[in-house]
Amino acid sequence: MILRSLYTLVWLIALPFVLLRLVWRARRQPDYLRHIPERFGFYRTRLNNPVIWLHAVSVGETRACAPLLHALLDTYPDHRVLLTHMTPTGRATAAELYGKLAPRVQSAYLPYDIPWAISGFLRHFHPRIGILMETELWPNLVRACHHTGTPLAMVNARLSARSAKGYSRIGGLAREAFAHLSAIGAQTEADGQRMADLGARYVMITGNIKFDIAPPPAMQALAADFRNRFGPQREILLAASTREGEEGPLLEAFARMCPPEVLLVLVPRHPDRFDEVAKLVKRAGLKMQKRSKGVPVMADTRVWLGDSMGEMHAYYGAADVAIIGGSWARLGGQNPIEASAVGCPVIVGPHTFNFKAVCEQAIEVGAAVRADDIADALQVALEIIADPIRRKTMSAAGSLFAHSHRGATGRTMDLITPLLRTARPRRPGER
Repeated sequence: MILRSLYTLVWLIALPFVLLRLVWRARRQPDYLRHIPERFGFYRTRLNNPVIWLHAVSVGETRACAPLLHALLDTYPDHRVLLTHMTPTGRATAAELYGKLAPRVQSAYLPYDIPWAISGFLRHFHPRIGILMETELWPNLVRACHHTGTPLAMVNARLSARSAKGYSRIGGLAREAFAHLSAIGAQTEADGQRMADLGARYVMITGNIKFDIAPPPAMQALAADFRNRFGPQREILLAASTREGEEGPLLEAFARMCPPEVLLVLVPRHPDRFDEVAKLVKRAGLKMQKRSKGVPVMADTRVWLGDSMGEMHAYYGAADVAIIGGSWARLGGQNPIEASAVGCPVIVGPHTFNFKAVCEQAIEVGAAVRADDIADALQVALEIIADPIRRKTMSAAGSLFAHSHRGATGRTMDLITPLLRTARPRRPGER
């Protein structure tokens, strides 16, 4: 197929630049220079038991797969689960969440989408099934799994209208990849229809697995600890998962609009930006403390920088209201489910196209509101903070919203189980 050959050629031409990008990103995250052979299909880790391969590209997917991972371990006690990632933060999150499950759970990088690298991965681990979290579609990977008889399912799958247009531009290459997936568990009817329109054959609506993630008791206790550090007189405004280009306008509007008793808890989406965001706070002339210091928050502190990983449930649990990032710049937003699960009222911006359905559902039931811009969001946040009845009503709506949408993990297991039962994959080169 000409398109596939061109696609692979582009990968080969791009490899030197891909490696340079790893070096560039390693300036902020040195771990980008670790385990480089794995990105080309060379591995040291060996799993002797049958392998279930679960791909979670980065932090969000690694956290989201928790209910499914535990269900797989419980249902298939003689199997190992191989978690693959594309980022060091995803791998670090896996170590934090699932490190105690070793050796039953191991992590590695998924190789780049080059045929010989993919063959090396499948030959080394010989998984009985591959499970892709959300929407990670790599044409050469899908083709290799199809040729070796390795079932490949996409679960918790979502596809925005914008992403669907992007896939449609590569025509036959995307259609073949979607068609060769063994099964797709889509989050919503709209997601499933868009994938079917792109050639997917076996689509089931399973819902969103993130609804099945219960706030861990340790995070609930940490949320209470955070509130103690803040002090009883402070009102807590959380800016969660903010992205580049959002913090500057937010800090300027916060300094201008919010009284001193309101504490801004600012949690950037990406850990490699913690220092950059700290400089933005100082530039805004706001007194700041860092979560990493682990000390009580002073009464005159205006911004508490959430420079930690894996504590989002605690941040939401300690907040009176949350403004969710990624939705003010044209970045598609972030998922409000974690906030709703702990009863935190949510404000989202105009750009939530990556989480369109769940944001609209949260707004419809009263768990969230949409604001036009950051200044509007701060005004709405101050109104919610000043109105205990409204805050309590939104909190209850969020808790009910999260609880009523649970069950996706069980439906996803129903999708996967028949594939595993009949799987007889070959190693690359075997007949």
